[in-house]
Amino acid sequence: MKLSLSTRVAEAPKPRKDIALMPLPELARVAKNAGYRALCMRASQVGVQSSPQELKEARKVLDGMGLRVSMVSGNNDVPNNNDRVVMVLREIGKHLDVAEALGADLLRIGMKAHTDIPWARRACDEAAERGMRLAHQCHVCSLFETVEMSLQVVREVGRKNFGIIYEPSNLIVCGQDYGQKTIRALAPYMFNVYLQNWWNHPDGKITIGTWINGPVNYDLLPFGDPRGVDFRAVFAALAETGYDGYVTVHQVGTGMDIPTGVRQFADYLRSVASFE
Repeated sequence: MKLSLSTRVAEAPKPRKDIALMPLPELARVAKNAGYRALCMRASQVGVQSSPQELKEARKVLDGMGLRVSMVSGNNDVPNNNDRVVMVLREIGKHLDVAEALGADLLRIGMKAHTDIPWARRACDEAAERGMRLAHQCHVCSLFETVEMSLQVVREVGRKNFGIIYEPSNLIVCGQDYGQKTIRALAPYMFNVYLQNWWNHPDGKITIGTWINGPVNYDLLPFGDPRGVDFRAVFAALAETGYDGYVTVHQVGTGMDIPTGVRQFADYLRSVASFE
């Protein structure tokens, strides 16, 4: 497995996910110094709104640091999971252009209705012509809210370059199993792993909407806090299935400054799993 850092860690608090709190050269340096192999790029840094020159400059920064791009979220509709999220599939060409410019072969997309499935097939076919893959995160208020529905949609899309981004915390707030059983079921379609540490409980300070459970309260915890995700069990199951792709830190807001948090996330993950 390879360790990746989402540029989300340097974004403004919700709902302003389009604002970067740290310029890309500085964030890349922080990631490199903490031992990450790649950045998961979001539009708060560069995306479909960026000029070809801006994309070229971003690639130059990352190449200079020896960092890859593990995945691209090309606009802010995808991380915001809003009603425009399907437009990524309908305008897939310009998103593939961004991924290609950054040297990435994986693009995150969003789906909210079964009518999005034909668009996903078309987008996958276009991506396949360029040697690229598409993936949807396990995410609230989407077709990938539950394990059963995620598997059903992937099979209905029916393209080898279409898969799932496994993310245990979103599964937790949706009342889903996130452990060995689920990892085994998702393994054939798992293109990326996102990690956050949410503790789902009635007095949680953060409220998130779900289709399956309505509003759910949770708290954001440091990695390793046993009230949240059992990371040791997650990595044991990933190892059992032979997963060897990127594991992406996707966590924000635990009270630490960005460089300290980025390093602590990496140090903890290295204590429970082996990375290249």
